[in-house]
Amino acid sequence: MTLFPKVALCAAALALTGALCGPAAAQEISRLPGTNPNALIAPAVIVPPGLTTYYISGTTPSPATPGGPLGDTPAQTASTLAKLKDTLAQLGLTFGDVVKATVFLVGDPAKGGEMDFAGMNAEWAKHFGTAQQPGKPARSTVKVAGLAAPGLLVEIELIAARKQP
Repeated sequence: MTLFPKVALCAAALALTGALCGPAAAQEISRLPGTNPNALIAPAVIVPPGLTTYYISGTTPSPATPGGPLGDTPAQTASTLAKLKDTLAQLGLTFGDVVKATVFLVGDPAKGGEMDFAGMNAEWAKHFGTAQQPGKPARSTVKVAGLAAPGLLVEIELIAARKQP
């Protein structure tokens, strides 16, 4: 069976489940487990009908002090994730509700212009796929030539989904 018939079969099963269970049935977000249990992301995340989707704008780090340095990629990732955690909290959400992330990394001058993927992942691992928060979103990481302001090395945007109470 090719991929497309499998997708169609899964979509039909999901639609049938929704038809049989009705809108009152609580369907959960499901995350396709990858072949590597230590991976920090899910290969795919399925959001069932009826959940509210939240699109969180690209967020960049704050300097340690106003007008001060932004730091390296790990420091900027930590700052950016802290800001995103606050944004999610304002919406009544957590990192567990995140289903998709896009990370934009600028080449770090201290690393010869290469992006610090490992440094970003080290900070990412503190928030996703942990014992306290096991949910892993689908994620893309892209090296970009630059971001909106000088010195920025990291920008992250999120998509979250959640059933309304």
